[in-house]
Amino acid sequence: MTKNYTVGFSEYNVKRFLLQRRMKSFSVKVEEGKEGKNGMLSVGPVYRNLLSQNEFPPMDPDFTSAWDIFSTSVKKHPQNRMLGWRKIVDGKIGPYVWKTYKEAYDEVLQIASALKACGAKSGSKIGIYGSNCPQWIIAMEACSAQNFICVPLYDTLGSGAINFIIDHAEIDYVFVQDKKVKELLNADCKSSKRLKAIVGFTSLTEEEKDEATNAGIKPYTWNQFVQKGKENPSSINPPLAHDICTIMYTSGTSGDPKGVVLTHENVLALVRGMDLFMEQFEDKMTVDDVYLSFLPLAHILDRCIEEYFFRNGASVGYYHGDLNALLEDLSELKPTLFAGVPRVFEKVYEGIKKAVAQLNPVRRTVFGMLYNYKAWLDEQRIHTERSITSCRPSSLQKGCVKARLGGRVRLIISGGAALSSEIEEFLRVTTCAFVCQGYGLTETCGPTTLTFPDEMCMLGNVGVVTVFNELRLEEVPDMGYNPLGTPPCGEICVRGKSVFTGYHKNPELTKEAIIDGWFHTGDIGEMLPNGIIRIIDRKKNLVKLSQGEYIALEYLENVYTITPIVEDIWVYGNSFKSMLVAVVVPNEDVTNKWAYANGHISSFSKLCSLDQLKKYVLSELKSTAVRNKLKGFEHIKGVILDPLPFDMERDLVTATLKKKRNNMLKYYKVDIDELYKSLTGDKPKF
Repeated sequence: MTKNYTVGFSEYNVKRFLLQRRMKSFSVKVEEGKEGKNGMLSVGPVYRNLLSQNEFPPMDPDFTSAWDIFSTSVKKHPQNRMLGWRKIVDGKIGPYVWKTYKEAYDEVLQIASALKACGAKSGSKIGIYGSNCPQWIIAMEACSAQNFICVPLYDTLGSGAINFIIDHAEIDYVFVQDKKVKELLNADCKSSKRLKAIVGFTSLTEEEKDEATNAGIKPYTWNQFVQKGKENPSSINPPLAHDICTIMYTSGTSGDPKGVVLTHENVLALVRGMDLFMEQFEDKMTVDDVYLSFLPLAHILDRCIEEYFFRNGASVGYYHGDLNALLEDLSELKPTLFAGVPRVFEKVYEGIKKAVAQLNPVRRTVFGMLYNYKAWLDEQRIHTERSITSCRPSSLQKGCVKARLGGRVRLIISGGAALSSEIEEFLRVTTCAFVCQGYGLTETCGPTTLTFPDEMCMLGNVGVVTVFNELRLEEVPDMGYNPLGTPPCGEICVRGKSVFTGYHKNPELTKEAIIDGWFHTGDIGEMLPNGIIRIIDRKKNLVKLSQGEYIALEYLENVYTITPIVEDIWVYGNSFKSMLVAVVVPNEDVTNKWAYANGHISSFSKLCSLDQLKKYVLSELKSTAVRNKLKGFEHIKGVILDPLPFDMERDLVTATLKKKRNNMLKYYKVDIDELYKSLTGDKPKF
């Protein structure tokens, strides 16, 4: 363990922390639970991180706002590589080129000055619409320089949501990716008429300039706007801690997006908390660390990671825009940290398994032996003290596995949803990188809980509450979750320095979400004896079958998605039916292998219409259900096969790939009704 503890912790507390860490206690009760009376709900004990068991540690006195995070790193590391991107040369994607911290800083001041010259004032809302790139970050930092409010716009939201956000947030200026300009200016996006200026990430066509001008909007290319800033320099006007840093709209699974108001103090608490978290390990983040940014910057997870990288003078390289070619960017950039949502890691997992299956029998057997041995070694390390760097790569990692992530990854972070234990263990064993799961929401400015990367006992869980937050569970009687029961289960409630102040222009929704200072997340957690939290359900995604049994839909989808034939799955049930059905997107490679083995020669789309394939998928789902000890009523009794992935084009998922259940029901309703008609008892008929 490191001896570099934060100033303010007594020697007694440090020793006590180490002792409790060895005993595998990871959080501490600071208030006992209470049984509900007179219609009130029962609440569990209040838990804190061991590093803040008496009180929250002091914030960094040198930081007042997010601007200080960036400007301090510029002073410390002016020539370090900050922002990287791949240039297209002669139609081909070239190597990464970089802006240093000093170069980025100069451009930030020019963009901030240009905004001020256009009439932006302290508190003005500035939209950023497009995929991750250096211009995105420079525009964001320019907002902090002048106390403007950054309002990210998901580049995949579509004109309807963009129209709503521009109007709802009262956005005056928008930085926009070249290919998104037409969407911003089209007739459906009526709120864009309120804009005063748009700035292209690179250039604008003459037609786009004319269209903007006719709408009363001043158009600028990026270089024109930089030049405007040079001609109209302004001194910075940095914000205070309580000022709004960003209004981050959540994509939402139903209804209009919600504007989550995050202050600069929220961001500072995130960064300071990560500093204290990392001080517990010998392997610190350094200026040589590199992160590949491909998760949407309009999403809190990527924003959190990049803020922390900038805090440490490290480098962020951006993917070239094609997620299907992400392996090329990984190979070129060779990041040391890789972050993604579970669906990304499921793809990695499937790719590795496919590569292993193609090895000759001898090498495949050796791989299996090495895998089992490495898993056993990791299990033994549960009882030992070690640093993050103590893992040494073997031939298992030197081959196809580690190389797929660029060859240098030391830490893998998963967020956005629950990562299955099977995939987490596989990644830990085969990549020789540590896997850290986190749980958090936009409303908590990112991580509410984090796992320790060197603790195998946290496998399949989301870790311990972060340093500047408190956590407790609240009773959910309809679902039978009791925070005072055994084990303690209930809705996760959070309060602390990183929790948002409310929803923009929506006081009613804010009152529903924040009660007595506690933010009610809607997620169901189980508190383990050692103070680790496990996500087991979602409060709103519960269905009661006709026989009275409650079904946790998201939990079942997480279980069934590890079935090899399943690329993706949506589980459906309702209170008028006694059984579950599902829409399955089959894995194309596995399906083609099945077809070849069973004498079917046809396109993937036609294979998905075969009754024989449906029966095979059902049998595989049943095997998964049995292997995971699901109850009989949790087994899938009928399936619909869709050769197309659940996508945003059909409005079936959000920008973060969360299923829009109401939309999916509307889309598949005819097929579902027909499927239920064909089911008699427990026997599926096609």
